[in-house]
Amino acid sequence: MRRVVTGIVLAAVGLASVVLPWTFYLVVLATGLACLYELNNLCEVKGRPLEYPIAVIGVFLYTAFAVLGLLHKWEGVLISGIVVTAFSIGMYGEESGYFARTANTLLAVMYIGKLLTYFIFIRQIDLFPNIGLVWTVYAIVLIALSDIMAMLVGTAIGRHPMTSISPKKTWEGAAGSLALVTAAAALLATIPQMHLIWWQGACIGALTNVAAQAGDLVESALKRDAGVKDAGSLIQGHGGVLDRFDSYLFGGTAFFATLHLIGILQVR
Repeated sequence: MRRVVTGIVLAAVGLASVVLPWTFYLVVLATGLACLYELNNLCEVKGRPLEYPIAVIGVFLYTAFAVLGLLHKWEGVLISGIVVTAFSIGMYGEESGYFARTANTLLAVMYIGKLLTYFIFIRQIDLFPNIGLVWTVYAIVLIALSDIMAMLVGTAIGRHPMTSISPKKTWEGAAGSLALVTAAAALLATIPQMHLIWWQGACIGALTNVAAQAGDLVESALKRDAGVKDAGSLIQGHGGVLDRFDSYLFGGTAFFATLHLIGILQVR
């Protein structure tokens, strides 16, 4: 019950923040920094902590550049700056683990900072009035359903584990989640305010679902590698922020990419 209540509260806060763009951007930034903090803790368990201040600056700048519409022009410079700074600062730490610390720093910025910016891009879409808001809610709902359906179907009929990395995840749960979320996405696409055709919704739902489940497995692999059950303990019944939002990192990216793949968005 505590897990359900916590999930409802998080969903309500998250969906409410979407209404105002700047409120949503602040929630994205706060989520990214919290995920980064927990990822750094996982790296510390392995004895290879990030160059944490550099990673924080990197996630902040990725978010800021995306919000200001500068990322497409300055991303190469941003990545180069993070690499050079991480290697330079890393020379003043312990000699052992120098390469791992700097590599982990860049990976952390890309994994969290880069992938979360796709939610900002979705919110900024202006093809139709308020469509950025509508599609952001659509993406959040599809990713949340992916988690919920995989758990429910897997609990009910799951018999074959997908991987030893996360034994509770089953092929039956994954397949059931894919089928149900794809159907739900196609049905929601028929709402006039969505400005989508049912098959477009089905494509969006299917690819977002697969990516969301992959994101969950990737974070499970990180925890298994560090030998911990949860990335943190901030969210009652859910573990840490990274535990709760791992599927959103991959899912939001896939949602935005699918809009391009099916021809709704054009590369500018």
